[in-house]
Amino acid sequence: MFSLEGKKGLVIGIANEDSIAYGAAKALREMGADVAVTYVNEKGRRFVEPLAEKLHAPLFMPCDVREEGELKAVFDSIEEKWGRLDFVIHSIAFAPRDDLHGRVVDSSREGFSQAMDISCHSFIRVAKYAEPLMEKAGNGTLITISFYGSEKVVDRYNLMGPVKAALESSARYLAAELGPKGISVHSVSPGPLLTRAASGIDRFDELMEEAREKSPEKRLVTIDEIGALCGYLCTNEARSITGNTTYIDAGYHVMG
Repeated sequence: MFSLEGKKGLVIGIANEDSIAYGAAKALREMGADVAVTYVNEKGRRFVEPLAEKLHAPLFMPCDVREEGELKAVFDSIEEKWGRLDFVIHSIAFAPRDDLHGRVVDSSREGFSQAMDISCHSFIRVAKYAEPLMEKAGNGTLITISFYGSEKVVDRYNLMGPVKAALESSARYLAAELGPKGISVHSVSPGPLLTRAASGIDRFDELMEEAREKSPEKRLVTIDEIGALCGYLCTNEARSITGNTTYIDAGYHVMG
């Protein structure tokens, strides 16, 4: 029933085969979409390039959102190759280790600013560059990845809690601003998964085990399940859904 045949999109944030972004890219490709893929730097390229080949990615580009001009160059390449864009998956987050492992009240101005820029404002920049290409497509979908620590205090999630809260709020405002142009915006909130980004959180294995025990289904979500949700949100059948934070965590977030 749900198809992305003929759709063209961008996935930002694949680090390895365990990445949420890779789960999304696989699902989108299986649903018929052409998927452009980025890698953060040359060190990371060797992990991502084989995955891009599996996805038959027609575009494979560097994209470090900290580097001036790299993000814009990605969208320039997409415009040259396709002339339009149907969806973007944004799955990147970062905070300096000292700030991430410390109390929020002790976070440095520099660390907080860097975490907010990479994890939140980069999504706003993505939306800005995607807007004209999605207008050419007639509509579009923007998806970013959040976490329950945006809404409730999660032990050891620390600085990323306020940052993800800002990300979810940004998604709502982007949904309101871009909706008249047929562009829907979503934040998807998976339960904890052992990705490379998450491994920087102190004692993250304990957080995963707590989520497993606390969730009604007594399990953790998989990247393939997250990918399937992202795929559905990019279909025409999901056009009336926008501005939401959609949880996919085996029910973890409903438990007290």
